[in-house]
Amino acid sequence: MVKLVITRHGESQANRDNIFTGWSDVPLTQNGIAQAHQAAQAILQHHIEFDDVHTSYLQRAIVTANLICDQLDQLYVPIHKTWRLNERHYGALRGMNKDVAKQRFGTQQVGKWRRGYRDLPPQLTEPDHDRRYDRIGVSVPLSESLQMTEERLLPYWIDQIAPRLLAGHNQLIVAHGSTLRALVKYLDEIPDDQINTVEIANGAPIMYDFDAQLNVMKKIELT
Repeated sequence: MVKLVITRHGESQANRDNIFTGWSDVPLTQNGIAQAHQAAQAILQHHIEFDDVHTSYLQRAIVTANLICDQLDQLYVPIHKTWRLNERHYGALRGMNKDVAKQRFGTQQVGKWRRGYRDLPPQLTEPDHDRRYDRIGVSVPLSESLQMTEERLLPYWIDQIAPRLLAGHNQLIVAHGSTLRALVKYLDEIPDDQINTVEIANGAPIMYDFDAQLNVMKKIELT
C-alpha cells in the first residue's frame, strides 16, 4: 500500500507566544527544532522511503521539512513548495495575542474563528504585498475561513499529490495546523459541524495507507 505522512511544523515563536500567525513568516523555537527531530524519529521507525515532499512558502514548515529529511537521510528527495499549503490567513487577527483577542471579541467568537468551518476572521483593509507571492501572481487573502483554506488546498492535492500516490509513490506533507485540518477533513470525510473537534499538534506525524484506488485503508498517529 502507498503511504502518505502528514505533519505540522515544529513549534514556532508565534506558537510559543500564543499569537495568531497565518501567512506571517516566523522561525521555529528550539523546542520546535526538537519536535521536528522527534517527528523524524517517529517516521524513521516505519522505514518509509519518500518520493516527494510537499511544504508551504513559510519558513517554519520549510525548515521542519528539511530537518526531517536530513534525519531520515532523504535530503535528496524533491521538495515542492506551494502557497496552497500555507497556513490559513487570519486577517486582522494576525499578530494579535489570542488571549487579547478573546478579551476583545469574546471567547466564543474567537473559538468559532479558530475551529469553525465557515467562520471568517476580521479582514484586513487591504492585501499585503510580499515578493514571494507577487512573483507568482498570487493575491494575499484579506482573511480566510477553514472552508476557503480547503478550497485553495484541494487543487494542489488533486493535481500534484493524489496522482503521485496513485502511481505508488510515497508522499510527505509538512504544513500547518489549518491546512492539515482541512486535508484531514477531506480524507476522513468529516462533516462540517464536527471539524471543530479536530486538532493537529506540532511535530506529530500521521500516516495514511491507501489502496490502489486511493481509498484510506489505515490511519495511525506515529509516536
